[in-house]
Amino acid sequence: MTDDQLLLADGLEQAFVGLVMRFNVLSPIACYDYDKVIAGYMEDGMTEEEAIEFFEFNVIGAWAGERTPCFIRQMPLSQAIEEAEDE
Repeated sequence: MTDDQLLLADGLEQAFVGLVMRFNVLSPIACYDYDKVIAGYMEDGMTEEEAIEFFEFNVIGAWAGERTPCFIRQMPLSQAIEEAEDE
């Protein structure tokens, strides 16, 4: 893989939402919908808890460099602020 190739998450095509740009990274980064990823794992037979645990350990935990895909949880701004303050 060259530095300008898009890095995709295997098996998560149904959750792909688009590309994001980030400072100091010249090429776009793949972005996936968090809720669709979890729903896909649940359709494959996992419980919600199992799906979240699997996702957090095996997907979010799999750093592949600055082009590692990102995952978005869509929500109103007020909810995002509240959740960020709770962390």
